[in-house]
Amino acid sequence: MKVLLLGGTGEARALAALLTDVDVVSSLAGRTKDLRLPPGEVRVGGFGGVDGLTRWLQENRVDAVIDATHPFAATMTEHAVAATRAVGVPLLVLRRPGWVAGPGDDWHWAETADDAAELLPSLGARVFLTIGRQGLETFANTGLWTLARCVDPPEPAPTWCTLLLDRGPYDVAGELDLLRRHRIDVLVTKDSGGPQTEAKLTAARELRLPVILIHRPAAPLGVPVVETPAAAAAWLQTL
Repeated sequence: MKVLLLGGTGEARALAALLTDVDVVSSLAGRTKDLRLPPGEVRVGGFGGVDGLTRWLQENRVDAVIDATHPFAATMTEHAVAATRAVGVPLLVLRRPGWVAGPGDDWHWAETADDAAELLPSLGARVFLTIGRQGLETFANTGLWTLARCVDPPEPAPTWCTLLLDRGPYDVAGELDLLRRHRIDVLVTKDSGGPQTEAKLTAARELRLPVILIHRPAAPLGVPVVETPAAAAAWLQTL
């Protein structure tokens, strides 16, 4: 069996390590400079849209595709759905579960980044923005002091915010220190889920700060979805 694993996440790397009895090609978008490579064969770069991915699946005789990309990589997921349906290859989506509010959390949900930016001024004046480098400019005109944390520098570099380049995982003590040093009074993030960046939510809870969370895109209709690498490996066994 040959499997195309659309990766770039910790779950994708963990799944690649589990799949020792099949031929796996992990595909990474290549947008991050210091890529964390999974075990096995790796390709880096885009496919060239739906048509390019469709050709790649046919030329490489792929038997199954697992989409383990970031929960907000909606375009790649849409391309995977269209391409696998075009060639008749089964597709599975591996998505870690989203975060769930607990006692003491002051969460405000937004459908889009635009909605989050519109909501911001009513909740605080000093913002900690952790949505990645894509979409930062949506918040450029809020008029609020903003600390934006990204893994890689945005291009062009923003002049309207203070930029912090850092990569998780983060711990609660470090996030508390960061929020206090910069006198943050509101946090904006995406509902990415997972433990790697969850510490900021715990820190915000301890400091009783409001949090704006941007909803993740809905999973594609008619495609099976699992939440763990082990479940994805079990799905492959059924094929």
